Parts: sequence; C-alpha cells; structure tokens
Amino acid sequence: MGQRMEEEDNVVRSLKDLPVQNPPGEKFSAADLTWLKYASSEHRWDDVAIIRYDRLEAFLSGESSNPECPTRFHIERSRKREEGSLREYRSDDYLFHRIYWCSFGPENYGEGGTILPSRKFRLNTRNRAARPQSMRGCTCHFSIKQLYARPALLLVIYHERRHVNKSGFICHGPLDKDAIGPGARRLPYVGSEIQQQTMSLIYLGVPEESILQAHIEGIQRYCSSDARVDSHASQYVQKLGLIIKRSTHELDLDDQASIRMWVDRNKKSVFFYQDSTDTDAFILGIQTEWQCQQMMRFGHQSLLASHSSFGVSKLKYPLHTLLAFDLMQHALPIAWIITRSVTKKDTLKWMRALTDRIHSIDSTWRISGFIIDDPASELDPIRDVFACPVLFSLWHIRRTWLKNIMKKCSNIEVQREIFIQLGKIVYGIWNEKNPMNALELLFQDFVDQTAFMKYFKSFWVPKLEMWIDSIRNLPLASQESCGAIEAYHLKLKAKAYDDVLLDGLQRVDWLVHKLTKELHSSYWINLFADESGSFPEVKAEYIASTSWQRALQIPDEAVHFDNNEPHSAKVASQKDPSQMWTVWNPGSEFSLCDCSWSMQGNLCKHALKVNMMCGARKDFQPSLSLQSFQRVLLGLWQKPMDDSYSLDLSVALVTQMQERIQHVAELATSNGIAQVAEKLPIQWTRRRGRTAAKRTSPIVLPHSNSSLQRDSKPTKNRKRKRLSTFSG
Repeated sequence: MGQRMEEEDNVVRSLKDLPVQNPPGEKFSAADLTWLKYASSEHRWDDVAIIRYDRLEAFLSGESSNPECPTRFHIERSRKREEGSLREYRSDDYLFHRIYWCSFGPENYGEGGTILPSRKFRLNTRNRAARPQSMRGCTCHFSIKQLYARPALLLVIYHERRHVNKSGFICHGPLDKDAIGPGARRLPYVGSEIQQQTMSLIYLGVPEESILQAHIEGIQRYCSSDARVDSHASQYVQKLGLIIKRSTHELDLDDQASIRMWVDRNKKSVFFYQDSTDTDAFILGIQTEWQCQQMMRFGHQSLLASHSSFGVSKLKYPLHTLLAFDLMQHALPIAWIITRSVTKKDTLKWMRALTDRIHSIDSTWRISGFIIDDPASELDPIRDVFACPVLFSLWHIRRTWLKNIMKKCSNIEVQREIFIQLGKIVYGIWNEKNPMNALELLFQDFVDQTAFMKYFKSFWVPKLEMWIDSIRNLPLASQESCGAIEAYHLKLKAKAYDDVLLDGLQRVDWLVHKLTKELHSSYWINLFADESGSFPEVKAEYIASTSWQRALQIPDEAVHFDNNEPHSAKVASQKDPSQMWTVWNPGSEFSLCDCSWSMQGNLCKHALKVNMMCGARKDFQPSLSLQSFQRVLLGLWQKPMDDSYSLDLSVALVTQMQERIQHVAELATSNGIAQVAEKLPIQWTRRRGRTAAKRTSPIVLPHSNSSLQRDSKPTKNRKRKRLSTFSG
C-alpha cells in the first residue's frame, strides 16, 4: 500500500511541471529523453515528455534508427483544430493530434495473424513496411500533441515502447529469429537443418570461427560461394549468437503466465497442454518436429523407455521423458512431459494425445515394448494406448542403492559386501522363500552401519514390496538399455543443474528453456554428427556416451578370470596396461568395480565387459533379465489344462518367441545374414503378386437377380459428344 502511495506522489498532474527537453544532435530517440508519469481526465499514468515542435522530425528519425528494432513509423490517426477555436482549454488540449505506429504493425500477416477487424479504410502504405508479409503485429506506438496553449511545444505520449506483438514477443529486427526484412530475397537459403546445426554448435560453446565455417559449408550446398554470401553468413551467425545470448526464459514475471505465452508461441512443439485449475493438474507435453521424426523412425517396431520422476525434490514440477533407442542403442529424448500428476486419468490423456499425433502421420506405427523404471507407474494406460508388453528396468534401484552405500558407509569392504548382499536378495525373489527374511538377516549382519540402515529402513522398506512385485511379474530390460537410460539421466542432470540461476529450478519456463534449447540442440548435433560423419570430435564423444559402447571397445584379452577367486575378475586399463581394475560379483547386474566412475554409483564399462563375457561361461549364473524371461516362458507353459483357449494361446506365443530368439541368436553368432537367410524356408507366391501391386476388386454378393450383378460391375465413363459433331 505504501509503495502505491509513493508511485502516486511521483505522478505529474499538470504539464507546467514538465521540463522542456532538447537533446543535442541531428536526431534523438526515446532513450535520450526523461519520461515521467502524467495523469489527467484523458490520460491515465502515461509516459510523457515535452520537446520543441521543430524537433519532431529529429525524434522520428531517431526512433526509426533503433539498432535492435530498426523500423519506420506511419501515421495511424490524425486530428486537427484551428487556432482560436476554443474559448476554454486545458493545458493538454491540442492544435493537432497524431498517433504514430510502428510500420510492422498493428496488423499481423504472419502465421496465425489476423487483420484488425476495425480496419475499414485503406491506409497510406508509402511509408509502411517493405512487403505485406512483413506486417508482424507490432504494438509499438506513440502519440504527439501540439499544445494549444503553447504551440511551440510538443507533448509526446508513449503508449508501448517495446517492439513486441500481443503475446509479448519481439516480432521484428535482429533479435527476432523469424524476422522478414527488405533484404530477405537477396539472402542465401538457410534451411532448418543448417539453422539447427548452427544453433546447436553455439549452445555447445564451439568457437565462432568453426561455427561460421560449418555454416558456410552448409549454405554452399544450395548456392555458390562468393564474398557477398560469406558476408551474409557471417552476419547471420552473429545475429543468431546474439539472439541466443540475449534470450531469456522469463517471458513474464509470473511463471504461469510465462508458460502460457511460451505455449502460444510454440504450438507446433506442444502435443498436450492442460493448465492448472481446481480440478485439473498442470500437464505440459513437449515434442519438437525433430523429436517426432525420431519417434517415428526409431520407435516403430522397437522399444520405448520411460525416464520418470526427474527432479521430484528440486523442480517445481517433475519431468517425465520418453526415450527411443537409435541404431547404436543410445537413448534419444522423443518427448518431455512436465507434470506432478501420475494418475491413470492424466497419464491416459497425454499418452493418447502423443500417439494420435504420430498416427495422424503414419497409421501403421506401433511399438514392440515399453520399458518403465518406476513400479508406481500405471500400466493400464500403456497397455491400452500402445498395446504392447511392458518391461521393467533396474537402473534406478541399482544406482540409488550404490550411491547411498558409498555416501553413508566409509569402509570399502563393507560397501562391497552390502551391495552384493542386496543384489542376492533381488536375485532370490523367484525362490519360494520370502525376500524380506533375507533382508532381516542383512540388518543383523550390518547393524553397526547405522547411517545406511536408517536410510534404507525409512526410505526403501515401505515400498520394497512394490519393487519386488514389479520385478517378479514383469520381464526385465537388458543391461544395455539400462546403461543407455542412465547415460541420458547423467546428461540431463548435468544440463539441468549447471545453471547459476538456482532460483530458476522452481520455474517451469526455465525448465522448458533448458530442454528445448540446450538439451535438444545437444542431442540433435550428436545424432547429426554420428550419421553424417561430420564433426569427428562430437561423433566420438557421442559414441562413447554410454557405458555399453565403451565396454565394447575393451578387447577380450584385457579381461582375466582366476579360478581361485571366482567372486572377482580383473580388467586391464586401456590407457595404462599395468593398471588393473577389479570387478566384484561378476556376472550379476549388481557387480561392483573399484574404478572412480563406479564408485560414484554409475554403471561402469569394466563391469559391463565382464558381464558380457560371463554370459558365455557356464560357471556363472544367468543374468536377471534372462531369468525373468525364463519365468515368463515357464508361466505361459504352465497354464491350466482345463482352459484350452489360454493353453493354445500360450503355446503359440512361446513358439513364436522361441523362433524369434533363435533367429536373433543365429544372426549374432554368424558371419553374415546370408548364412541365416539360406536356412529360412522359401515362401512362394503368385507371379502377379510378385510383380504388381494388389488391387482390391469390388465384392459381389450372390443374388438371384442378374440385374443387380450387372449393376455391380464397373462401367465406362464416356463423355457426351458435342452436338456440332453430328451432321444436320
């Protein structure tokens, strides 16, 4: 209340209290003037300034030469009075009154723009923007009044000083990424791929010289190289860098209003949006056009994975990510969902909206499996929308257990023993014994580790039964997919929590900016470098971004097994062959290495390499994923004999899965696909079916009336002849 009263005290009530300003120079702008608030019966807290009447052209020239938003101003409306026409007048009455509007407004001929409905007359377009499509809906405008009481002075009233549209976004000039100017026809073609490549390199911090070289090489695919093209390319890179540098996530001080503005601006990248109300939870589903393409490309007849509940304790709304696996089994984010609601109703909403978007492009698109990492996830929406099996990933529980063991236990041997015992409990969930009994023995054996036991009992024991049920009832994902999901988690964590603006964690617009700009650009340039062969350093870093890919680079000769020590294996370092890393509990998903990467709770390449080699050795137990798959097959075989339909269906499914697994195993162990193809049975078909596309013929129903059968046959469409062709 006190601040409001203080602002009212600073409002000027009479124009006599305003100083006459006359900035030096041939031209000046609004930045050179001191603006004060003015209130009267006609004006309500407007920004005003008084200048000399003969300096009007100097002010117009200065405002048009704004380096951030260069423009011209046209007269939107004008009124005039004769001197001596008023017997009584106020200090702010005018001799003439004009409203000047930015030439990039007020109409909007861009995408989604509309012409003002009140426009019933043709404006003078001589000083308007160069082309009609340049009208961007700019709201910048001001008024001038030649004062009736003092004709030598001019009152300037600025209604909107920013060059923004109705949504509050910069709509023209160097800071507008979609700006259309008079020189657009002379500029070289810059496609979306080149623009995304340049933007991604800027976000990665690549030097400007390298970015400019890559940008020019991309432009040269469409036009020849000359000095003019290089000059325009340099200006474009500098402009894009300036846009990125000055871009901000805060479109409005209110976070909820800011995210509404972002959704209104980026409708093509939003597949579902539900604002927060008393009955509905906040849900924002983001998928760019590039992500949609990758979902269709890598998700069809393949696996999708869910990375759920990121930032539950730090972010305003947790982040849920859908992942697809590329040709090298790297996890690519194909959609982001920001919401706190995990109910079946809300999950079904955004899942259906996402699949409807994909099916509108390709109606045959479907996936073969969906991986979840949270046992609290609703399975019914996944099965209803995607109609596929659901798999369970252990990466989250393994990483969380190992990180807290390293943090709360100081003895290395105790750390190793606790982690191995927890792994044995998980491996024994298919036995008839109760896993909780083995957990009680663990509490007794390590009763002196009070810090970890207190954490485990308070955080994990209440929900451990839910995790065990999910592991027992769902097939488990492989270690390769676990490593890919963990690699995405680490990259997301590094991008999200490296910002110095820690107060931004509680803003949704900050998270959206991080995802759609920095993280999206990083994955775009990684995949582009991998598939195009360009940017070798980026490609090499992307290939080695998962522990599974790093493990494949370790030769088999670097792994050493000792029969006297069956509970450990040695892996020679690739950088220093004299250094050996020890992997404890080999062959298990809960194996542990003494390297620094594993000690941070991560799945390291040494443990994965050892587990790869243990799979072919009979002296090690099968992996958890293989054991869970065997349990699924055994459950299908053990259907009750009195249910013949379920028994036949289970036998058919088991046979089909066994054949597919056998083909995959043969392909993995053979030298080429030709050896596997020779063993496949030949499937003959008619020659016409092999050479021509199948045509659907109309179905003729049998009927006694022959006229109906004649009507069902297609007839020729003969044109009527002209009358002039007939004689007479």
